[in-house]
Amino acid sequence: MNPPSRGVRVLLWRHGRTAYNHTNRWQGQLDADLDDVGREQAARAAEVLAKQVAGVPVHLVASDLRRAADTAAALSALVGLEPVLDRRLREIDAGAWEGLTRAEIADAGMRDELDAWARGEDVRIGRTGERRSEVGLRGAQAVAEHVRAVPEGGTLVVAAHGGLLRGAVLTLLGLDPAAWNVFGGLGNCAWAELSVRVDVASGGAPVDGSWRLIRYNVSAVDY
Repeated sequence: MNPPSRGVRVLLWRHGRTAYNHTNRWQGQLDADLDDVGREQAARAAEVLAKQVAGVPVHLVASDLRRAADTAAALSALVGLEPVLDRRLREIDAGAWEGLTRAEIADAGMRDELDAWARGEDVRIGRTGERRSEVGLRGAQAVAEHVRAVPEGGTLVVAAHGGLLRGAVLTLLGLDPAAWNVFGGLGNCAWAELSVRVDVASGGAPVDGSWRLIRYNVSAVDY
């Protein structure tokens, strides 16, 4: 007999636009604010997500970087629930690439590293930063832990960052980091929807192999 389990819905939500996004600069773990467009994006997305979770228990968590925490706050204001901030949900550490454009990275002598990243290789970026596999594992572990706190019939909403979330999706689905380029990047304030079975007897731990991707790169403009 299979152990008793129940389903949990998980919404992985990228933050709104920042000036770094707008100028195509690597942001990494720099603590940038949302720009005016980003705040508008967060407000519109929050309205859609609030309707999607209406009437069900919500567990809301976010990266502690301002752009993600402020995006989560837009939903918090509508559902009356403060987000739990988790530094494990920070964006990939981009090392020496942070704050630079791709052209500036190449000019700084890191073109080979940048080309390897673009090919989908699991390289350490910015000389001292993280690999795709590392950020994916970090994000997946945080998401799986927060799933345990979701009440029966509830939804987990995670406000975080594009690289972190793409890596977490790959890891949760059991895919190799080399599949990174199979998924497009999440747009600002877009989200992915997943489902997972949790083992009731073990305190709500996700059941191995039960993660499913339902939708990807959904945004408020789709509604």
